[in-house]
Amino acid sequence: MSTTIAEQEVQVICISRELEIAAPIAIAFEAILEEIGPGGELPDGKPFPMVVEPWPGGRWYRDLGANAGHLWGHVQVIKPPTLLELCGPMFMSFPGVNHVQYRLTPDADGGGTRLSFTHRAMGPLPEPVLKGVGTGWDHGLRRIVEIAERLVSERRGGGK
Repeated sequence: MSTTIAEQEVQVICISRELEIAAPIAIAFEAILEEIGPGGELPDGKPFPMVVEPWPGGRWYRDLGANAGHLWGHVQVIKPPTLLELCGPMFMSFPGVNHVQYRLTPDADGGGTRLSFTHRAMGPLPEPVLKGVGTGWDHGLRRIVEIAERLVSERRGGGK
């Protein structure tokens, strides 16, 4: 038996974004669950469906079928339609701790919503992760806006 001891620096990621969604808060929350769930999509447009169990302790995972897949995390806090927090390994196949928060607040007239997003992570993060993680979240946040605004249009009778 052998043991290897290697020193690795622990890096920290802290990504914060704020954006406006032209949709009521309930629809914006629904759009979050769609994007991180069955409607997920990669930046190149390829579908990336996930399963999110929207209750405390619920799993967030990629189901590849035949009992294969990837656990991304668990629902740490859920208070529909204002708050969703996820914690777990996320996309990391190495030691790492992650916490993601989606906090929604309605605007003054209730017709729109402000989304405050944060992702905090720490671990021995490889350079490609440090450089690319913000781009991935930005894509997902844009998709949340698109999904919410599409849902508003559809529910007003505007179709797709």
